[in-house]
Amino acid sequence: MSDPMRPPVSSQPQPAPQRAEPLRPRAALRTAVVWDVLQDALDRRAKATGSDTLDVLDTGGGSGNFAVPVARLGHRVTVVDPSPNALFALERRAAEAGVADRVRGVQGDISGLFDVVEHAAFDAVLCHGVLEYVEEPAEGVRHAVDALRDGGVLSLLAAGLGGAVLARALAGHFKEARQALDDPAGRWGEGDPVPRRFTAEQLSGLVADAGVAVGAVHGVRVFADLVPGVLVDTEPGALQELLKLEAAAAELPAFHAVATQLHVLGEKRTTEGA
Repeated sequence: MSDPMRPPVSSQPQPAPQRAEPLRPRAALRTAVVWDVLQDALDRRAKATGSDTLDVLDTGGGSGNFAVPVARLGHRVTVVDPSPNALFALERRAAEAGVADRVRGVQGDISGLFDVVEHAAFDAVLCHGVLEYVEEPAEGVRHAVDALRDGGVLSLLAAGLGGAVLARALAGHFKEARQALDDPAGRWGEGDPVPRRFTAEQLSGLVADAGVAVGAVHGVRVFADLVPGVLVDTEPGALQELLKLEAAAAELPAFHAVATQLHVLGEKRTTEGA
């Protein structure tokens, strides 16, 4: 009997997996650090399982910014997202990339995750830009972890508190910067579009409490949101040098406190080690 949680496998010859999907300049600044780390983690998981094809869950994956490139690596990806429009865009994007047979979109959210996917069915779970918007972040992390097989990879990306404080201060909004610093949710005011922000310690704690061994914490967009866009777009070589700077600073704890986003990479402990 076929597995209903996996996309149908085409009988036609498949294109060879590719190492990466070319990134547009702005997209590169937003995702390069996470993408590089994620590719390496998927490679390690593939070696550990002895399989070149992994089952990957992207919860809140939207139109496939990560799901489609992951599928291009040869993996099967299930995207769970509450937006029908985003899932439609995902379907179109996957078709254009030639990976429609490896990408499956399902309407849902992390709070009701197991209404649409199975427990312990995935080698990797991406939870990017989700915890900021759920009522119970700890529950969201637990659900993401419960979807993992033992030894599976968790990639968690969320808004960082320090980056928001710094951005408001540099814009001259000092009262809002102070409010974000003091607010338990890290919000700078009623007009703040982000419901919640985190410190690196808070995110690492949520992950560890859910049974995941934290492997690395990365600061994302440490400098990118502070550099004038015209400089990146017009100065020869500026983008590549900025990408190198972001990569160099990403794992340094001193820069986590000013990053716009924080990325936590972890591995689910085996039952014996839990």
